[in-house]
Amino acid sequence: METSWKYSLNSIDWKKIGKWALIALGWALFTYIQSVIVTIDFGSYTPIIMAVNSIIINIVTKFLSGQKV
Repeated sequence: METSWKYSLNSIDWKKIGKWALIALGWALFTYIQSVIVTIDFGSYTPIIMAVNSIIINIVTKFLSGQKV
């Protein structure tokens, strides 16, 4: 793998920075959505919605971690 010189960034570095910036923005959006979901009253469906929400969180976490299931 190509390494950049000290105090400089090459195209591979910029791609990694961009990837992690998108992941950080995605998690910020996801956190906002989570806070909104908690404040919504789903009535009798609340336990089902929260269970589905937890499953979605686990799926997204596994997907982003890149680990084999």
